[in-house]
Amino acid sequence: MCGIVGYVGFREASEVILDGLKRLEYRGYDSAGIAVKVNGHLEVVKKAGKLQVLADSLKEHNLSGQFGVGHTRWATHGAPTDPNAHPHTTEKGDIVVIHNGIIENYLPLKEGLIARGHTFTSETDSEVLAHLIEEKYRGDLVEAVRLALAEAYGAYALVVAHQDHEEIVVARTVSPLVIGLGEGENFVASDVPALLPYTRRVIFLHDGDMAVVTREGVKVTDLAGNPVEREVVTVEWSLEAAEKGGHPHYMLKEIYEQPRVLENTLGGRLHEEEAGVELGLKLDPTHYDKVHIVACGTAYYAAWVGKYLLEALARVPVEIDVASEYRYRDPVVDDKTLAICISQSGETIDTLEAIREAKRKGAGTLGVINAKGSSITREVDDTLYIHAGPEIGVASTKAYIAMLAAMAMLAVWMGRARGSLDEKTAREFLGEMRKLPRLVEEALELRPQVAHIAEKYHQAQDYLFLGRHIQAPTAYEGALKLKEISYIHAEAYPAGEMKHGPIALIDERLPVVVLATQSPFYEKTVSNIQEVRARGGRVIAVATEGDTEVKKFAQDVIYVPQTHHLLAPVVSVVPLQLLAYETAVFLGRDVDQPRNLAKSVTVE
Repeated sequence: MCGIVGYVGFREASEVILDGLKRLEYRGYDSAGIAVKVNGHLEVVKKAGKLQVLADSLKEHNLSGQFGVGHTRWATHGAPTDPNAHPHTTEKGDIVVIHNGIIENYLPLKEGLIARGHTFTSETDSEVLAHLIEEKYRGDLVEAVRLALAEAYGAYALVVAHQDHEEIVVARTVSPLVIGLGEGENFVASDVPALLPYTRRVIFLHDGDMAVVTREGVKVTDLAGNPVEREVVTVEWSLEAAEKGGHPHYMLKEIYEQPRVLENTLGGRLHEEEAGVELGLKLDPTHYDKVHIVACGTAYYAAWVGKYLLEALARVPVEIDVASEYRYRDPVVDDKTLAICISQSGETIDTLEAIREAKRKGAGTLGVINAKGSSITREVDDTLYIHAGPEIGVASTKAYIAMLAAMAMLAVWMGRARGSLDEKTAREFLGEMRKLPRLVEEALELRPQVAHIAEKYHQAQDYLFLGRHIQAPTAYEGALKLKEISYIHAEAYPAGEMKHGPIALIDERLPVVVLATQSPFYEKTVSNIQEVRARGGRVIAVATEGDTEVKKFAQDVIYVPQTHHLLAPVVSVVPLQLLAYETAVFLGRDVDQPRNLAKSVTVE
């Protein structure tokens, strides 16, 4: 995800900033920029592409100064171009703004600013902040930032500089921001690795914090201007550990990034007041009378969830295929077919060949993709980016949850266009979607309980996972995660299939994970749990908060927050990810690089 570095002190700011941004390259980006105060004026240089492109461009500019900010951008609103890169400024050029996150109400803000005479030079949501702050500025930069943020809502790590002030004003909601403390110098960054060559004394800002950073010190307040105390932490991590956010593994870091990933996937796209979503797609959803979805591995289970969502909300028939099998079955495809492929990397060879097959037969093609500029994005008719950021751990977590959110938005988009989803239902569903980042954050608090269950069963030789309807794919994804990183044999089945074979496996040595969240199918799932118990199986139930009934039949119950039953997979998969992770740790496995697996499968 995007990287931020800010500096005020006695060193050459451009050198500190570029060095810091390089240390954040692992986060992924597609453009970069820098602003340095030179002879009393803020000079901005920004370029699409890698940091080396920016560094080469800086050789043509004299950016000598001891005060500046820099950014690496992972594009969300607007393509990766020079104008869309950060920092953003206004016509006056006296204010620069760097922003990670999403300003959800940027469109009405932008329309108002344009009506009041402001001229925009980028397609980003972030530029509205520069114009808003300029409009509020009356000599007090901190007050101008505070007033601007009172009108903007969304997720942000915000960094602001003004040529008349030797201070960096920062604010944080959802997106991370850390301040580094030095002697006669201070730093700002989106992550600790950028700071480690200069200081290990840091302040981690909390949601709702603002701070003013000068050479002399740091003052932290809330958004209303009230002083707050934040602990100064001495970082003992190695650089590698710092890149992992202090977590022992990238996988765990990425599990904990999921609330922020959901903010990025959904941000600016949900419009409850209009009972719709804005996905920026060119395809006409009313043209198609059937949908084919192809994917591999974890993405296939996201496709399966997508099938339920599209059929429920858009009332369009959906077929899903493992991509490696799709073209060999000679699928029945015509120009009324919308072929959707789902891939984190956009390079998965089986998925690429499957979408080529659909395209050859005349289908419209849509990619649900994480990696910009990947092979699939160049071949499909349209792309919906999931904005999960770089995923380092081989076992996918945050990309999966972003895929689920993307498929939910596609279902609303298609349902509204086709007239199968009424305004009231759409508005209520979008309201539930907006809660997902917070609900996933609550689900992450279950880790100690899940770790206890993992310790209890980590010597098991086999696991069984069961789920009904839209939770059946969740069961399969839970089993896959456990297999991938713990090497324990795990099988998954739709719960109704248990009596058609898998029930023969159940004995007192078999842990059985059952997705038993509230839904129209809850009673039938509880009946399956009773059948497992009657045969001595050890039931681990994932249930909805407040459900006392399931406790009568399960040895262990993991309670997740309540949500719409069609969105339950987003929340329910979190404890299954944690169960796989904690089990693998107890067994001493290589969590981030499990044996025999690659992050992206690019050969058949």
